[in-house]
Amino acid sequence: MEREKGMLETIAEILRATIAVGLVTAGILAILIWVKNLTRKLSALRLFIQIVSVAVIFLGLIIGPFGVAEWAYLGSAPKDIAIGKNILGRPYPDGLSVPTFACYYASGRTTTCVVWQLQSYIFPYWETSSTYLTTGLERLAIAFGLLVIMSLIFGRFFCGWICPFGLYMDLLTRLRKTLKIKHWSLSEKANEALRQSRYLIIAAFLILSVILGMRAIAGVELVSESELGRYLEMPFCQVCPAKPLFVLVEGALGYMNLDYALSQTIGDFALTGWYLTSINIIILGVVTVGSFKVRRLWCRICPLGGLIALFSRFGPFKRLSLIKLTKIEEKCTKCGICKRVCPTQVTEIYDKKGGDVTASDCILCFRCVEMCPYEGCLNVEVAGKTIYKSKNWLQEEEE
Repeated sequence: MEREKGMLETIAEILRATIAVGLVTAGILAILIWVKNLTRKLSALRLFIQIVSVAVIFLGLIIGPFGVAEWAYLGSAPKDIAIGKNILGRPYPDGLSVPTFACYYASGRTTTCVVWQLQSYIFPYWETSSTYLTTGLERLAIAFGLLVIMSLIFGRFFCGWICPFGLYMDLLTRLRKTLKIKHWSLSEKANEALRQSRYLIIAAFLILSVILGMRAIAGVELVSESELGRYLEMPFCQVCPAKPLFVLVEGALGYMNLDYALSQTIGDFALTGWYLTSINIIILGVVTVGSFKVRRLWCRICPLGGLIALFSRFGPFKRLSLIKLTKIEEKCTKCGICKRVCPTQVTEIYDKKGGDVTASDCILCFRCVEMCPYEGCLNVEVAGKTIYKSKNWLQEEEE
């Protein structure tokens, strides 16, 4: 009986996955065939892929199994169905490290945010346990290795096409445009300051994690775990605006038990909680208001985006990066469209003469390529092969 039940559940999962793949494929084909406007076709495709990515990868809402008794207190969404729990023959229970906000705390997930892993494997999960049969150093090596590999292969494509918080900011931009409200453009000096601040954020959360984890790492207790350890556990997650967004959205959709999430506080709710904190919610509110007026505001200071940029746009990594945005100088008339449409106000594409013009702030949304009115001036290359290029849409409109 149990065997037959298991087979039926497996068949149901395969059927769900097949239907999901079919619907996604049909959606992509429909956009490519029926969206005729060359300045909107790629944007429509990107929005569709962003929505699918959130539903399938980060919320796990169509993958299952559902109603797992072990996680019933969290809600109805599947929990802990992470992909890659065994990497290179080593137990890796938190699953595949993905350089985007695949939040660990949300009630359904298939991958895990690498920032959470880089912090938690230093403190508080450095030591081996019944959950972690490998050492913190081994898990850090896997997480860091996957971060470097994925950054080299995809670069900040994750930010432009897959990140759920990126989708949230894009929806805010669409709302602003619908209301016909003009956006604010930051000065180059302010934009550069935000760009540099992400590396300070990276350094801060890693240093804090090391200070807290010194007792387990070196037997030296720099900060009492009973006093501050629990309040600063996974320090970046305590201020990350994506964490409360995912929890609140899943709660609103009925996939996560908000009563349980609200009950998991440690001491003063204003300081910390496992799922929601007032600090998180305040920062989410500030970022939401800011992103309504300044396009992709969080992407300009995002430490995760900074980590991806470190391993795809600087030093030898830049030469090895597979996805590149290139420019043919002879075809550029300096019309400035690429600079005006960029959601993160990247200027390198306009300023540089030619060749590889991909910048560390570029989220590879390819809006500049889509809007460039000169045939083949801007090109998207993968492993040296052009897969998408700018079109002379002005001429086609006239015809």
